[in-house]
Amino acid sequence: QVRLVESGGGLVQAGGSLRLSCVASGRTFSNYAMGWFRQAPGKEREFVAAITYGGARTYTSDSVKDRFIAPRDNAKNTVYLQMNSLKPEDTAIYYCATTVAPGVLPPAQLMDVLKYAYWGQGTQVTVSS
Repeated sequence: QVRLVESGGGLVQAGGSLRLSCVASGRTFSNYAMGWFRQAPGKEREFVAAITYGGARTYTSDSVKDRFIAPRDNAKNTVYLQMNSLKPEDTAIYYCATTVAPGVLPPAQLMDVLKYAYWGQGTQVTVSS
């Protein structure tokens, strides 16, 4: 059974930083791309960042580009979301997820919520102004 557990959320002032962690278990972590999504109240879940299975390439949404990065450590079965220069509009529940299919996926699929099979429980990030 695949399980994803996020941690690291909390309350931070605008301009601050947080690092989220997501530990995976239940299948070969290094074979699958990982993604981060977020959902604010009253809004749909949206793509934030993704990293390929080997960690060679990462992708971020335009709204977090140059502020967020999503490295992974395959030896620890962990993916991170390093969030810098946080803004109040970054306030949301953040979810990590792993893809349905292993191996290489095109960027468009890595940004598609429907291409992810397993999700964590989410962690709240609140940015105060």
